[in-house]
Amino acid sequence: MTDPVRVAFVCVQNAGRSQMAAAFAERERGRRDLEDAVEVLTGGTRPAEGVHDVVVEAMREAGFDLSDRTPRGISTEELESCDYVATMGCSTLELDADASNVDVRDWALDDPDGQDLDRVREIREEIAERASALFDEIERRPEERPV
Repeated sequence: MTDPVRVAFVCVQNAGRSQMAAAFAERERGRRDLEDAVEVLTGGTRPAEGVHDVVVEAMREAGFDLSDRTPRGISTEELESCDYVATMGCSTLELDADASNVDVRDWALDDPDGQDLDRVREIREEIAERASALFDEIERRPEERPV
């Protein structure tokens, strides 16, 4: 049995994009019956007090309840233990992707904080598409983790 694939979604506040990404990733993991094969992490470099209200509202429309989620910090050590790290376009990560086996991607998404609901819906849909595409890659990946 191999270790689970570890996927992290990171932004500065962990209060918007990365929370949405983690929720979509958790849904993809369940839909694809990968609960034992994929671990989903999320965190921020400077976490906020709570998830942005407009994000909670937009995600509720899509069938997710983020009202009980709390932004959290994420350490370099946690990130270095991941197979994939998706940053949201605002990261201040100090992760040396060249010195590790971590596949780091910058999704370069607009920050939903302060945006109107229509714009947050657009961001939400882009995140849903990217999470699905990432899980397509994970499913195609060889059974063995990279060394």
